[in-house]
Amino acid sequence: MGTDGGGRLDGMREPADDVDLRIVQELRRDGRASITAVAEAAHISRANAYSRLSRLLDDGVITGFTAKVDPRLTGRGSSAYVTMRVDQSSWQELRDQLGNIPEVEHIALVGGDFDVILLVRARDNEDLRRIVLEELTAIPSVRDTKTALIFEDHDTR
Repeated sequence: MGTDGGGRLDGMREPADDVDLRIVQELRRDGRASITAVAEAAHISRANAYSRLSRLLDDGVITGFTAKVDPRLTGRGSSAYVTMRVDQSSWQELRDQLGNIPEVEHIALVGGDFDVILLVRARDNEDLRRIVLEELTAIPSVRDTKTALIFEDHDTR
């Protein structure tokens, strides 16, 4: 009986260690960092950093790279968190439908007084109104929505 390639016999990957977390932290700080900069930040050799980065990508720890964007400068001047109560039995289908709405930037299934929370970024309040009152409420599994306008937000990562 062999291992799964991640060092364990039970099919589970080893959790990220301190070096892996330093690599992830550096890439969250600067997703365009060179492998040399990542190695220096993690206090390891360049070869070790490259190997670990490859493993973190293969294992799905790092799922991709993206750019931080000021939504206002891309024509998305109105932002809101929209909470929804939904029929949870249709979560996968609902998640796919929400993912097809370009203004929906983040989707989370949560526990508590509501089931789903969305980050919606729209052109303006009229566009935000259209998204909430026409697109979201038209989805059959959405039972109720509440919208909280964002006056100011800051990306801390």
